[in-house]
Amino acid sequence: MLLKMVVQSVLGFLLLGLLLFPAAGTVAWPGAWAFLLLFSAGGLATGLWLRRTDPGLLAERMASPLRADQRPWDRAVMAAILLACAAWLVTVGLDRRFGWSHAPFWTQALGAALITASFGGFALVLSVNSFAAITVRVQGERGQTVISTGPYAVVRHPMYAFALFLMTGMPLLLGSLWGLAGLVLFLPLLAARATGEEAVLMAGLPGYAAYAAKVRFRLLPGLW
Repeated sequence: MLLKMVVQSVLGFLLLGLLLFPAAGTVAWPGAWAFLLLFSAGGLATGLWLRRTDPGLLAERMASPLRADQRPWDRAVMAAILLACAAWLVTVGLDRRFGWSHAPFWTQALGAALITASFGGFALVLSVNSFAAITVRVQGERGQTVISTGPYAVVRHPMYAFALFLMTGMPLLLGSLWGLAGLVLFLPLLAARATGEEAVLMAGLPGYAAYAAKVRFRLLPGLW
């Protein structure tokens, strides 16, 4: 599993680089290198931590986000998220090439801080929810129960909430203020996945309806 984790990390690094640098027309892009290193380090550190503390969850998280046994709506939403992410990175690269926006250094520093905070948030979520699989399903074979502690006491989908930190920090660190417009694409996709996931849990996970009635907000406390 360690070798697979390292290979996935290296391939992810290369794929992200192939989306960013050709669009930018240069590899002399400090913000992109900082993003690639920070993102890869965060993912690898999380994987190594899970390997020691929760190997079963690590195996779930390393599975493909697009699977034959996946619910069709979940596969469609995940495919849309992946395609939107690829298009987003290419657009940010084009912003770098043509100078559509100019981000001051402090916004890039803020972006790095948000990305770091997102990985800290992901670790917090994974530490309390051993059922946080990459695809939407009720894990009866693993004895899944409702998780209502930690960040789940604040919002019903904290993993997606912390993903917003990552999605905001990424274009900032890359120096693309226009890249923030990508949130307009991702917010509806995250909302669609959250509501679809809730329908599955409501139907198949005992106690989830009572939990949802207690914790009112899905992603953003006080808003939604």
